[in-house]
Amino acid sequence: MSNLILLIIGFISFIGVMIFIERLIVIKKSQVDINKLLISLRSAIEAKNMVEAIHICDETKGPVASIIKVGLGKQSRSKSEIESAIKTQGLIEIANLEKNAKILSLIAHIAPLIGLLGTVLGFIQAFSEMRMSGLVDISATRIGEAMEFALVTTAAGLVVAIPAIVGYNYLVTLIEQHLLEMETVSSEVVDLLVFGDEI
Repeated sequence: MSNLILLIIGFISFIGVMIFIERLIVIKKSQVDINKLLISLRSAIEAKNMVEAIHICDETKGPVASIIKVGLGKQSRSKSEIESAIKTQGLIEIANLEKNAKILSLIAHIAPLIGLLGTVLGFIQAFSEMRMSGLVDISATRIGEAMEFALVTTAAGLVVAIPAIVGYNYLVTLIEQHLLEMETVSSEVVDLLVFGDEI
């Protein structure tokens, strides 16, 4: 039974590593030079060249460029409508960045529980052997091995859970940085669009 528990822990550990690597690659690829993007957009918007501004967003790609492109598409609308469109797209982009990341949090929570289950089952097996053998015929070595192996499952669960927690929080930090960038760039672009409309 303990072997099965260790196999389950090993499997969810593999899943956790794959998710972390996949999310890290996606998030890193989404990073852009915000200052360079703003300078390019400011020039295009002030020149009222929305085609060029949209082209810049298409070339840049990533969540920040996507929300700006949506805002540019609403450039003839009111400030509140532009902000609403950008906010909605921003929620979509953040959801895409967070996709599967929460599985890491789930793994961090269930891995120790699975390990603890293995320990409990191991102790049940050990005490069952004690009962079946009788007090006279108890092998201390055999019982000790059973209990030691049972405790290994709890240790394995913790070994998986701790990196999962660290990995999840690291991804959340990166996503929060993206969110801050989105808010900064979108706020400036909205002001540029509204200002352009007033000219």
